[in-house]
Amino acid sequence: MLACVRSAMLFGVEGLIVDVQVHVSTGLPSYTFVGLPDAAVRESRDRVRAALLSSGLSWPLRRVTVNLAPSGVRKSGPGLDLPFALGLMTASDELPGGVLDGVGVIGELGLDGSLRPVPGVLGMVDALRRSGSTAVLVPAGNAAEAALVGDVRVLPATTLVEARDALKGEGDWAAVPRSPVEAPDAGEPGDDDHDAPDLCVVRGLAGGRRALEVAAAGGHHLLMVGRPGAGKTLLARCLPSILPPLEPDEALDVTRIHSAAGHSIRGRLVVNRPFRAPHHTASAAALVGGGSGRPRPGEVTLAHRGILFMDELAEFAPTVLDALRQPLEDRVVRISRQGGALTFPADFLLIAASNPCPCGLGPPDCVCSESNRSRYRRRLSAPLVDRFDLRVALGPAAPGAPPGPGSAVVQARVAEAMARQRSRYRGWHWRRNARVPAGALGRAIPLDGSAADALREVAERRNWSGRGLAAVHRVARTLADLEGRAAITPEHILLAAGLREEVL
Repeated sequence: MLACVRSAMLFGVEGLIVDVQVHVSTGLPSYTFVGLPDAAVRESRDRVRAALLSSGLSWPLRRVTVNLAPSGVRKSGPGLDLPFALGLMTASDELPGGVLDGVGVIGELGLDGSLRPVPGVLGMVDALRRSGSTAVLVPAGNAAEAALVGDVRVLPATTLVEARDALKGEGDWAAVPRSPVEAPDAGEPGDDDHDAPDLCVVRGLAGGRRALEVAAAGGHHLLMVGRPGAGKTLLARCLPSILPPLEPDEALDVTRIHSAAGHSIRGRLVVNRPFRAPHHTASAAALVGGGSGRPRPGEVTLAHRGILFMDELAEFAPTVLDALRQPLEDRVVRISRQGGALTFPADFLLIAASNPCPCGLGPPDCVCSESNRSRYRRRLSAPLVDRFDLRVALGPAAPGAPPGPGSAVVQARVAEAMARQRSRYRGWHWRRNARVPAGALGRAIPLDGSAADALREVAERRNWSGRGLAAVHRVARTLADLEGRAAITPEHILLAAGLREEVL
């Protein structure tokens, strides 16, 4: 007899539909698994057999063939255990036919017959919903996360016997745990904005505060250069406190990514923007994603819709830094492997901090040789530095400088500026000034005669590239949005040019 159970697996950070087809026929007892399974999927035979026997159920002493469709994609992960077991029970007439019609099944089996939660359930359940499934059977530990998808009935179970009895109508499904609708973190302890200091703790540094506010409002990448202790890291750590929470569609995207990465989201939506701060020894695969076997999302993907802070930027390996160029331009990471190509989202705000030279003192107190300074500057390639719309040099704050406005005041201005951008770009595929393509600047962000003349004059004097010219155009629009101005003035152009210094 043949049984087909609809399931899903992770493909990058998205779910991919997998149909588990189980055929039980007469003949010598045997077992065949086809459809490009990996080691974890091939080992499911032993897990399923032990789970059936531990649950008081039988393993059919007949010829068993399991096919995973589509057969051209390598299948990975233990989440196909439960659909295999239920398909085997259906093909062996231990479950009535048709009980799994319209039901997606995901879950790992323990040897004792318990259902173990699997990572990435949010993306897999969403894929099942889009494929037409009206209900999903998942381990009870994944029920709260699966319920975040909506428009699909969640059927939780703690054991294989409990799932069988509920499918046959001889028992009830476990209750879906009720949990808060928001999560205080972005997946890992210490990476949440609840620990972000308030901006009022920053004294002085008016230029740095202004650059930080512009970066938050328009989504502009920011590079800060200054001596150790100048306040670069403190400013960066304050950034989450001036950003508004994620919008509902953004929150679902971020939660799906962190679920696929295996981070505990405890069945709650991530509503605070992620803040990732990788160490400077991180490899290219750790930063942009990849690795051997199944490619995993990197820090740029975990920072999607949030902030990637790279402290001591020049200490990162040059090859790692150059790997950032494509994600900064395209806002996605494309990884090609023999088994196929993956696309990871990577729409993040890059905040970087660096010392001016190896000793950190900078002129006029620098004790480095010219060759050492030149070697240090070469670690940051010109194409990478050119992708920072904002580049500021920070000096030490004046002693006794008064504190500036707190995060709540600045966040209100940032939220208003972001609302103006969403209204302006309604109907376009971008929502932030920094995301406006260079070819659409004239239509999306028009300049009047005086502002255009000011931009042309500054560009000729600074000898900017086309990317630099477009960056100043975008930053000037963000400055006008923060002031609530409908048009860009020459003063906005000059201020934007002042926020793009030659810092290295």
